[in-house]
Amino acid sequence: MKRRTIAKEIEYIGVGLHKGKNIKMRLLPGEDGIIFRRVDLEEDKNEISLDIINTFDLTRGTNLQNETGAKVYTIEHFLSALAAAQITDLIVELDGNELPICDGSARVFLELFEEAKIKELDKEIEPIVVKKPVYLTVGDKNIVALPYDGYKITYAIRFEHTFLKSQLAEFEIDMKTYKKEIAPARTFGFDYEIEYLKKNNLALGGTLENAIVVTKDGVLNPDGLRFEDEFVRHKMLDIIGDLKILNRPIKAHIIAIKAGHALDIEFAKLLKNM
Repeated sequence: MKRRTIAKEIEYIGVGLHKGKNIKMRLLPGEDGIIFRRVDLEEDKNEISLDIINTFDLTRGTNLQNETGAKVYTIEHFLSALAAAQITDLIVELDGNELPICDGSARVFLELFEEAKIKELDKEIEPIVVKKPVYLTVGDKNIVALPYDGYKITYAIRFEHTFLKSQLAEFEIDMKTYKKEIAPARTFGFDYEIEYLKKNNLALGGTLENAIVVTKDGVLNPDGLRFEDEFVRHKMLDIIGDLKILNRPIKAHIIAIKAGHALDIEFAKLLKNM
């Protein structure tokens, strides 16, 4: 596969999920992988490369930091869209420490890439080809990669909750399917978490416009769900983004059960070292 970037620069301004401040994001063509550039910091310390060694604090999202301490938070939805668009090289300028949350899905990012157009580069990129089963289990959380001529994900979630219990979804991951079936799925949280998050200065930008809030018997969002199984589709969106940390195409059937960002990144380490 040829490496790919965007054909022209493009800008977007949107609120950041955790700090609740407007973030200006400027995307520029690149040829040196995925680089996050914090324009609000000193120039010689403000670039953070998409690299698994730069990940940290994976409790509530996927975050990166460089050796000088510059950080960028909540990148998983953006990475997911990058993976679907097969973009391998890009400069992402930000005037804050997180990406815009948009509507809580990856749909806006895909639209930005489409508007900027995709440009193939001369260099090629080697895919990760799973030739034998790869497993990772931590407690009741599991991820498996099986040999497969393509990219497919099967995902299962289970919560001990009165409304949200078990969901299962499986999709071939190609641009057409991703755009229609996965990209629109929004991030979600439970109503009982809100007070804790606010007290800890998290999710200050969270609203019903950019997240699903789950109650004991439904969702607070007045327009309801985009898919009956939107929750598991969003988890699928997340793992696609988290595995993009390797910035290489993947040929495998990924099966995930109750996984999350921390397990996803640990699994990416296994794939990297194959």
